[in-house]
Amino acid sequence: MILVSACLIGLNTKYDGGNNINRVFVDLVKQGKAIPFCPEQAGGLPTPRYPAEIVSGNGYDVLDGKARVVNKEGMNVTKEFIKGAQETLRLAKLVQAKEVIFKAKSPSCGSSLIYDGSFSGKLCPGPGITAALLLRNGIKVISSDEYLK
Repeated sequence: MILVSACLIGLNTKYDGGNNINRVFVDLVKQGKAIPFCPEQAGGLPTPRYPAEIVSGNGYDVLDGKARVVNKEGMNVTKEFIKGAQETLRLAKLVQAKEVIFKAKSPSCGSSLIYDGSFSGKLCPGPGITAALLLRNGIKVISSDEYLK
């Protein structure tokens, strides 16, 4: 079983209330190969919500208490992002997922590049929080961009 970012199958879970639907991911769910999930909603964040970015690091740094997640209004939402990551890991273990396909660049789901915390569109290397937690637990994380190549 594969977990896939819920926004990729057309569920309106993005911060702006929209989605990133792609037929490839919809078909994985229809075929019973994937389960959609949104870590940010599972962590208690509303939809829509202010965009958020990791400040001073990446997902590993957040998990280690060395960085935090703030939204564009300056509110610290680290706790919600960590909770969402933990809920995602719980689901992955429950369904015995060996891999996940997540939306690229997200502070939760980004697998190798995330926004740098300046809200300027600049990217920096490293995973988002949920991706980092899953990787630490031996679950392969694939970005949606990589999967579609």
